[in-house]
Amino acid sequence: MSYFEPIKDIGEQTLVGEGTSIRVVTDSVSRVTENKAPRGWWILFLISLSFAGLFGAAVTYLVWRGVGIWGNNSPVYWGWDITNFVWWVGIGHAGTLISAVLFLFRQRWRTAINRFAEAMTIFAVICALIFPGIHVGRPWLAYYMFPLPNSMSVWPNFKSPLLWDLFAVGTYFTVSLLFWYVGLIPDLATLRDRSVDSKIRRQIYGALSLGWRGSHRHWQNYERAYLILASISTPLVLSVHSVVSFDFATSVEPGWHTTIFPPYFVAGAVFSGFAMVMTVLLIARTVFKLEHIVTMLHLELMNKIILVTGMLVVYAYGMEFFTAWYSGSPYEWYVFLNRAGGPYAWAYWTMISCNVIFPQIFWFKKARTSIPVMFVISILVNIGMWFERFV
Repeated sequence: MSYFEPIKDIGEQTLVGEGTSIRVVTDSVSRVTENKAPRGWWILFLISLSFAGLFGAAVTYLVWRGVGIWGNNSPVYWGWDITNFVWWVGIGHAGTLISAVLFLFRQRWRTAINRFAEAMTIFAVICALIFPGIHVGRPWLAYYMFPLPNSMSVWPNFKSPLLWDLFAVGTYFTVSLLFWYVGLIPDLATLRDRSVDSKIRRQIYGALSLGWRGSHRHWQNYERAYLILASISTPLVLSVHSVVSFDFATSVEPGWHTTIFPPYFVAGAVFSGFAMVMTVLLIARTVFKLEHIVTMLHLELMNKIILVTGMLVVYAYGMEFFTAWYSGSPYEWYVFLNRAGGPYAWAYWTMISCNVIFPQIFWFKKARTSIPVMFVISILVNIGMWFERFV
């Protein structure tokens, strides 16, 4: 295919805008990094930085006073930190699913959105890793979780779910980072070759691109490495959030002690992850004018996956109630009735509304292809999934 030749339609529907060539795609994507950030970007960056500072101050106060300020003064229940931890790990699942699983199934529509998803995965997992360290209450002793003999001759408790999380999320982060970086090498080389006006940019991109020249040998090694990492990443989509669900399922608490948690958590993770990708994608698509690259077909296919995984979550909710009733345990049945009608019923019905009711609008094609509708639903889904972790 010529560098200037328009990309042809794939099947009955096109995956790119009309008349879009490889050069247009390269120019559009590279322009984001080559142009100076506008004033609005700096304003939003400073606002985000101020929130990050507020978070740092809150964590400092938390460490000073103890996790009791969350009301977490009992060994039976957990606090806000684990709610956020599970939510962030779930957000990070969509990147691996879009990049690895769709790559193995040769779904070509992934190429327009996989960079958004992969980058979001990296940052989501970093955010998730913060919270187990906070959860221990004494973060200066967090190294107890690592399999190293420490100064007090205390070895980690391998029966602790916190240690399982450390291994699962640490492995997931390492593989996701490698997968993201290996996929970026040809792109970094392109940015290196375009950086003719800046020696610093050329040197940075040159170091990051690892001497990539686009030769046949380079492409052969690249495709082999990418395939291996995709194959390793795919089972991690299932294993990581299954391990996270064991934090709850291996306890004996009514409402938690159930075998449906691993598939239930995985479905919820993909559900919330795709919704977050949609939120970020719609903003970037509009701000950077990428409508000819991220077409309505991409967005509609993502909405279909949100609908499918949402129905899996609905099934899991139904099975939880059925299992509680069928078990004959008055404690199990009380927990679920108390969720729907007890003092935290407002959180439960917020969860049901956002995760069960609102996504059903995607059964209609007009809603699946409406930018305002999909943007609002993507935000509501993540609100609902946060409340699902809270409940």
